Amino acid sequence: MIRYLITIFAMTVCMQAAEPLSIFDGKTLAGWKVSAAPECWSIMDGVLVGKNNPKKSGSILWTEKSHADFVVEAEFRYQGKIDSGVFLRNESEQIQIGISGSLKRDMTCSPYIGKKKSYPVQAVGVDLLLKEGAWNQIKIEVRGKKYLVTLNGKQVLDYTTDAEPIAGPIGLQVHPGVEMEVHFRNFRLKELPWERFLFRDKCKANLRLEENVKIALVVRLSCV
Repeated sequence: MIRYLITIFAMTVCMQAAEPLSIFDGKTLAGWKVSAAPECWSIMDGVLVGKNNPKKSGSILWTEKSHADFVVEAEFRYQGKIDSGVFLRNESEQIQIGISGSLKRDMTCSPYIGKKKSYPVQAVGVDLLLKEGAWNQIKIEVRGKKYLVTLNGKQVLDYTTDAEPIAGPIGLQVHPGVEMEVHFRNFRLKELPWERFLFRDKCKANLRLEENVKIALVVRLSCV
């Protein structure tokens, strides 16, 4: 039985190391689900548009699947004062896009941590790289507690969170209370090998290998 479990787990890890896959087809919201105010999200000419409704309601567009360690890439575009971002596994961990409502300045690519109610660090060099009104390429690598963010080909953030790395969905935000519009396109996601996520953060030293493999399989299956 243990050999069977190890074989399945090894196959799963190999599958997770595949090339990046598109997670937005440019035509529908297949694979995504809206938390509230679905009218805040639309698709125009292959571009995902996030825009407040007349009541300035907020909305989060979540992936239907949960993810552990991964790399997500996308292009984004905005102009003016917007407050958006990419949620990582939960609503408390976010990489900002646009103006911080609390700090009143652009904090693009910086982490906003909900439990801290603050930005613990600020991404560096963004002001020299960010092209307002034009398409920008963002790449977010999530490995356990570490977040690496690249903007237009240059790394601008290396941050380690305090939160436990529990698998969850990826979300896009339309912030409530502001008049804003943000565009996204070319979403690609690459799952990273699960053994790094599971055996570093879930494995217990006093358990036998086969017991940890069972833990790995349970967590893996719960996120499919």
